[in-house]
Amino acid sequence: MEIDQAQEPDYETVKIDYVGFVDPYAVEGMVVLKASDGKEFHMRAFSGEVARHISSFIESTEEPAPSIYKMMEEICEENELVLVKVKIYDSGEVLRANLYFTGKKDMVLRNYRASDAMALGAFYNIPILVRKNLLKEHMEA
Repeated sequence: MEIDQAQEPDYETVKIDYVGFVDPYAVEGMVVLKASDGKEFHMRAFSGEVARHISSFIESTEEPAPSIYKMMEEICEENELVLVKVKIYDSGEVLRANLYFTGKKDMVLRNYRASDAMALGAFYNIPILVRKNLLKEHMEA
């Protein structure tokens, strides 16, 4: 699989439309991902901490990046790599993601937690792709 290949027909580019919490204690996070045609994917069952990070990355607050994201940034800089897109898909009962890097060489890291990949997508402001079968018509809460 090539990094610069044409977008696969079974994936859609989405934007993070909403970040919030499922519970009043902010333990479980959720996001709404929206495609250009208005279809949505509601993702939940990940930590509220990751939801807070995603929110701060989107809002471009002046808070310092958490250490794991800073570490990822330094590893990429040292190896002349750039994260260019993430792809989210279902794998059984869980969501997983592939991370696509380019630079000195192309590299795909496979089968990582979707919430972490989405946070990296927000951190780097890069395309987030979701498998089309996960997208549904707009739902009112």
